[in-house]
Amino acid sequence: MRKTVVAALLLAALPAAALAMDEHIAVQPNALKWGPAPPGMPPGARVAVLSGNPGSDGPYVVRARLPGGYKIAPHTHPTDENVTILSGVFHIAMGDKFDAKKGETLRAGGFFTAQKGMQHYGWSTGPTVIQIHGMGPFAINYVNPADDPRNNAKTSAKQ
Repeated sequence: MRKTVVAALLLAALPAAALAMDEHIAVQPNALKWGPAPPGMPPGARVAVLSGNPGSDGPYVVRARLPGGYKIAPHTHPTDENVTILSGVFHIAMGDKFDAKKGETLRAGGFFTAQKGMQHYGWSTGPTVIQIHGMGPFAINYVNPADDPRNNAKTSAKQ
């Protein structure tokens, strides 16, 4: 009798499991919709949201195209940040002062994670594409408020 009840429950759960498996996302590279980076990022980057909404609670996946010489000043995030380098070269370093002599150089296939509150900064030396994923909301808090593009009216107007 007990085996029959367990079997019946498992069979009843199959439609729900099948529905969950049908909820997938497949994105072709040529279908990405690239737009300007959010105002908290320095101008010049282009961003495409693959999944979720980085501005709200829940999982998200975004890609960013960074031009050569792109710099992101020391900052923190209120949630963990996970980054995979898809093409090009990206440099990442920890600390509250930008120093291009420090850090690590990551090439395509490289990955780093910065835990919530960790002070870090990054830069590209040539055109680079990175993929960022995590739990939202995504936010960037600059260590030095003068580095925040949102505090520069001229920079913010370009966004």
